[in-house]
Amino acid sequence: MDPLLLGLSAVVILGTAAQWLGWRIRLPSILLLLVFGILAGPVTGLIDPRAMLGPMLYPVVSLAVAVILFEGGLSLSLKEFRAVGGTVFRLVTVGMVVGWFLGSLAAHWLLGMEWSLSILTGAILVVTGPTVIIPLLRHIRPAGATGPILKWEGIVIDPLGAMLAVLVFQIITTGEAPLPIIAATVGKTLLVGAVLGVLGALVMVGLLKRGWIPDYLQNPVTLMWVVAVFVAAHLLQHESGLLAVTVMGFAMANQKRVPVQHIVEFKENLRVMLIASIFILLAASLRPEDLALLGPGSVLFLLALFLVIRPATVFVSTLGGRLSHDEKLFLSWMAPRGIVAAAVSSIFSLRLHEAGHPGADSLVAVTFLVIIATVTVYGLSAGYMAKRLGLAKANPDGVLILGGRFWARRIAKAIKDEGYPVMLVDNDRHNVLAARMEGVPAYYASVFSEPVLEQVELGGIGKLLALTGNDDTNSLAGLHFAPVFGRDQIFQLAAEEKPLKEEISKHLRGRTAFGEDITHILLTQRFLADWTIRKTKLSKEFDYEAFKAKTRGEAIPLFLITEQGRLRVFNAESALTPQPGQTLISLARPRGEAGSAGPAAASAAV
Repeated sequence: MDPLLLGLSAVVILGTAAQWLGWRIRLPSILLLLVFGILAGPVTGLIDPRAMLGPMLYPVVSLAVAVILFEGGLSLSLKEFRAVGGTVFRLVTVGMVVGWFLGSLAAHWLLGMEWSLSILTGAILVVTGPTVIIPLLRHIRPAGATGPILKWEGIVIDPLGAMLAVLVFQIITTGEAPLPIIAATVGKTLLVGAVLGVLGALVMVGLLKRGWIPDYLQNPVTLMWVVAVFVAAHLLQHESGLLAVTVMGFAMANQKRVPVQHIVEFKENLRVMLIASIFILLAASLRPEDLALLGPGSVLFLLALFLVIRPATVFVSTLGGRLSHDEKLFLSWMAPRGIVAAAVSSIFSLRLHEAGHPGADSLVAVTFLVIIATVTVYGLSAGYMAKRLGLAKANPDGVLILGGRFWARRIAKAIKDEGYPVMLVDNDRHNVLAARMEGVPAYYASVFSEPVLEQVELGGIGKLLALTGNDDTNSLAGLHFAPVFGRDQIFQLAAEEKPLKEEISKHLRGRTAFGEDITHILLTQRFLADWTIRKTKLSKEFDYEAFKAKTRGEAIPLFLITEQGRLRVFNAESALTPQPGQTLISLARPRGEAGSAGPAAASAAV
């Protein structure tokens, strides 16, 4: 069999398998990508990227990184930046300098690198990894500003860190450069990247607005334009391309002239394949002799990164800011490195090796060691740290509600009034605006889009309640959020019709919210008949049996609040037995009608 065909097939198969396995066992997929790549490369020799692609390897990697950062720019929200922009700016400027300085010292003293190589290593390792951070944040769902800060830092610092590494590399290979030349190079890189990024976004938006690109070509043309902007910026100013495509993505995401959601969704799928393929290729390009270069000082270097360098970077950058001590500690414990560090170190190692620079091979080994260690440690411990610091709940009881009909908004308001976080998602702008007018947080989007996971504040939210009238939509939403919340926290309304054979298999559905016979039509009828949501405090004198007798069994139990403050959803699969001391939230007839709960029920409309 052709070795090139075998190698390329192995890259696709191993990359996709690692992503799926990471989802299945709830581990950071990038960790598995690195493990699979190392096993396929230096361990077994199944894949040899240098032999497969030759001189094309690193240009291909560079283009892939450009597309990944463009997609990252599409996820950046101007509204978020207004809230956290000051902190992010200090982290990617002051924090980057502090991290570079301390990282360079640690590489020299603990790894034994000579000064020029240690300074380059420190520059490469200032970048974090949005490809790692964003999935971790999605899993942890920290409350407050820490999530947006980490996402913005991870995306913005990648092109800036790459630019810093290029400057250091140029100084190493050409000799010392005077400060004015360095300043001029930095300024030109920032200017070219920003200007071409904005111009690229303006041209693309203009073409879309005028209808000059047919629907079926919009995604391919956007991809083509991203590559064109990246190459043009790179030609005008070396290594300004990554900044240009990041700015272009941010500008396109935050303009209001044309919708770009379909482009965002396409880039999300493309990003998954690119990350999988590039990490497999880069990890497989390691050689056994590279791994042998790691010595005892590597452990001390990692400890310095975890316990000294990152905390110092965060605390110096946030002096005088509004972040709490716990938020700073959490930021200090979230700095995994990702694909940009791997790509930049691999490219510079090759160039230094060609220039005959001593110790160039150790650059890749150290960088991949840092990637593996940071992804492993932060990936396995960040959730625990967030809970210990009070930034994420061990058992979040907030509710993400799909569907914004008038009665769904009333249910959301009742939950919110009890102190639980609520977020309503609907693709009907009228419903979203009405919810906001009623004081219910709401987000206008398709519940299946990536921004719902990345941009919506999910801190404290641990349940999905799908309340649309479309059973297929409710079930698909349950599948979409099952990896985030867990299948036992996915609730959807019963289907309107009960066919002889279930149209949707039971294992693909969430739990049946409120009961087997509680459908979208039934709830709509009840609310149109002026039934109201009531809160009833149960006691020994008036227990659940007394409540059912008082309401003649007509009331529909919706939620139960336990003595510990946990919010439970009544459902057909697991019977809840309300006890004295607990609070029942139900849908009941209006007061004064037969069967309604009177004053003796200790209930109140909510």
